[in-house]
Amino acid sequence: MNTQVKVARSDKPVIGITLGDINGIGPEVIIKTLRDTRLLEMMTPVIYGSTKVLSYYRKMYEIDDLQYTQIKGFDFLNHKKINVINCWQDTFEIKTGSATPEGGKSALLALEKAVDDLIQDQIDALVTAPINKHNIQNENFKYVGHTEYISEKLGAKESLMMMVAKNLRVGVATGHVPLKDISAKLSPELLKAKIDIFLESLKKDFGILKPKLAVLALNPHAGESGLLGDEEEKVIVPTLEEFKKKGHLVFGPFPADGFFGTMQQNKFDGVLAMYHDQGLIPFKTIAFEEGVNYTAGLSKIRTSPDHGTAYNIAGKNLADPQSIREAIYLACDIARQRISRLTYAES
Repeated sequence: MNTQVKVARSDKPVIGITLGDINGIGPEVIIKTLRDTRLLEMMTPVIYGSTKVLSYYRKMYEIDDLQYTQIKGFDFLNHKKINVINCWQDTFEIKTGSATPEGGKSALLALEKAVDDLIQDQIDALVTAPINKHNIQNENFKYVGHTEYISEKLGAKESLMMMVAKNLRVGVATGHVPLKDISAKLSPELLKAKIDIFLESLKKDFGILKPKLAVLALNPHAGESGLLGDEEEKVIVPTLEEFKKKGHLVFGPFPADGFFGTMQQNKFDGVLAMYHDQGLIPFKTIAFEEGVNYTAGLSKIRTSPDHGTAYNIAGKNLADPQSIREAIYLACDIARQRISRLTYAES
């Protein structure tokens, strides 16, 4: 007999959190984060995964102060507790620190359910714990990672991978792309789309009315007037000129080494790098432990920690939960920002 009773909708944002790979550090950092009951004052957490997995890791780490309740639907959401939705009935063997087919299968089941609920507005934002990009692959998941899967499910033609740590926001024009293919992929149309998303997100999600954006060059020394490459002259500079003519505060292209070497990122609301490592190496050097991966340009909110499954330390009680904690904070902040903008627009 189901003894759960319906609970009225709260003003707190409802934040979905996927367990990620059950053999990685996802469950550990989630448990360590949510054992701080003060988080329940700012949001209502819904974990997508398994109570059995949570119980396994809670016992492993001897954490007795984590209380949660299993729910079968959002009519029974408890805004005073951690809610858990069981996303599979099978018993998956946990092999902490190992990449297994079961780890990939369970991660996908949790992700599919969470994204469905995100689309249906059952949750206000989604925080995704790390997956293994290899063992999750099957006929339903043929994507490079979370970002591509969620973007397609939400019908987004373009999205922007943005790394966030307090006032440092670094986006990448080309994300998970082989280095040899970047130049061919970098077009005026792509760059324009990424800048549009970045500027709109700074306004809508971060409340910056007139954002100031720096754009990095692709080549060393910004191409040296064509001596070291012509992408700046053919693609980047003309695109930036279009934005400047429309009154946007867009600057560059800046040589990436000198830009971060002289801490110029502190003068801007956002920095757009041309490729993954160009932006993420300096970002993670500056803010690895507190960094958050935010997918800008989507109709819904998705954040994640800036680390992977970390099999090498899984099960050793060594994982730092700060990044996923910051991912939850950011999800809450953006949810409130979007709600306040909607309320203001309707008033």
